Amino acid sequence: MSAAFAGLLLGLGVNSSAVAQDAFGVRGTLENQQDEPIAGVSITVTDATGNEVATAQSAEDGTWAIPLESGGTYTVTLDESTLPDGLLVRNGRPQLEVEVSSDRTVLFPLDTQLAEGVTPQDPGESTTGEDGATSAPEDEDSADPDEAADGEALGEIEDESGATRVVSLLVSGLHFGLMIALASVGLSMVFGTTGLTNFSHGDLVTFGGVMALLFNITFGLPVWLAAIAAVVLGAAFGWAQDAGLWKPLRKRGTGLVTMMIISIGVAMLIRYATLFFVGGERQRYNEYVGQKPWDFGWLVVTPKEVVTGSIALVVCILVGLALVFTRLGKATRAVADNPALASSTGIDTNKVIRLVWMIGGALAAMSGVFLSISDGVKFDMGQHLLLLIFASVVLGGLGTAFGAFLGSMIIGVFVQMSTLVVAPELKYVGALAILIIIMLTRPQGILGRRERIG
Repeated sequence: MSAAFAGLLLGLGVNSSAVAQDAFGVRGTLENQQDEPIAGVSITVTDATGNEVATAQSAEDGTWAIPLESGGTYTVTLDESTLPDGLLVRNGRPQLEVEVSSDRTVLFPLDTQLAEGVTPQDPGESTTGEDGATSAPEDEDSADPDEAADGEALGEIEDESGATRVVSLLVSGLHFGLMIALASVGLSMVFGTTGLTNFSHGDLVTFGGVMALLFNITFGLPVWLAAIAAVVLGAAFGWAQDAGLWKPLRKRGTGLVTMMIISIGVAMLIRYATLFFVGGERQRYNEYVGQKPWDFGWLVVTPKEVVTGSIALVVCILVGLALVFTRLGKATRAVADNPALASSTGIDTNKVIRLVWMIGGALAAMSGVFLSISDGVKFDMGQHLLLLIFASVVLGGLGTAFGAFLGSMIIGVFVQMSTLVVAPELKYVGALAILIIIMLTRPQGILGRRERIG
């Protein structure tokens, strides 16, 4: 099984020098009033001390992206001298200060003229009105967007205060929760039917993102088609894991603690095989980079977040309905409740477990694809998500898919909303605190059942 995975990576051969990004970064799209992309425009990012971090130029489709090594406060500057003749930043702010806690979209709306008879000026020059009065230029670093003369908004998705920021974080948390839910539901189903705490499940998430990247970059498939292929391969990888490893261990009567330790070894094998063949840099798909967001006033969201979140929600609903109403779902719940009794009634428990592994692998791969559309692909992306997956499963109730979904939504919203009061770098700490509190106060989770021990 592991040799097959390594061979697949080696055979497809990902180019590790493909577009690489770190987990933090700023990006955007430059377009004129006719929504035509503007290429060749220089964008520079400086840190809080004024040191230049990097400079990028907008591509043919107007998109640009600059990776950052860490979060913090950065200044993004558009070089107006590189704009085509007659174009300038609409609100006169080619320099924006942004707070970066992950990937950040920064927009500079471009216009042909500020006003009739007024020509673009250097930032240091004064402006003379028609009545002869002279006014100093607006301080670009400290200007208040609410005081803009024409009421036009800043061309940036900035750290809004109040209701706007709360709504944006809430929607972001719901989306993140759905991404966690895809992986958590599969992990919960595997635990429910086998009792195995699978520490390699996070690397199944990575597997999905890597496979989609392979098909997108190496074979040139569009992302949506590469995503379907990755989900199919995720299901096949789940089947291969159970057939080649877990079923033989079950037949030998291997204890659950031993199997859990083996799963840690499998996780490390997958992770470092990915590192060896793919590389340690974060890589992105050829599409959906620097996507122009939809601005609804109190809410700013990118189309890819809406699409991936909607698909994830539909898939989770379909899995829930299948567990309740289909024959396979009823058999799965029977095996989870009492494997021996289910087997005595004629249910092929090994077949059910094999199908559960396939479903879990497919859902984890889908989660990896959807996460990497926004955050890129990196060899350890699943490792960082694993603790949140465990927290979601424990919060909702071990062994119950519905509890895993509920726990994931709570964790996702909590993680994102916590940035209102804590630094973004600490947002995952709260989720782990929830895990500890739940284990102390309600070990069975929200939807779990109490069990007699001893």
